[in-house]
Amino acid sequence: MIKLTEMRKGAEGTVVSVSGDSRFVSRITSIGLTPGCYLTMVKNEKSQPVLIYSRDTMIALNRKDCENIDMEVANG
Repeated sequence: MIKLTEMRKGAEGTVVSVSGDSRFVSRITSIGLTPGCYLTMVKNEKSQPVLIYSRDTMIALNRKDCENIDMEVANG
């Protein structure tokens, strides 16, 4: 299991858990990033937002928020 920020470009995986305060968890789950959600890492460059593709949607997240999302990587 790794943090979302540790995934490489092109890697695919499943969200295992989302942690943090209730406001953060509510915001992240409202955009569809729930445990069991499958996603693809589109862009992950240091000092820039993380760009992922999930549920037919491109999503940009700040790096600090990504530290609260645990992933199970399928490849990459």
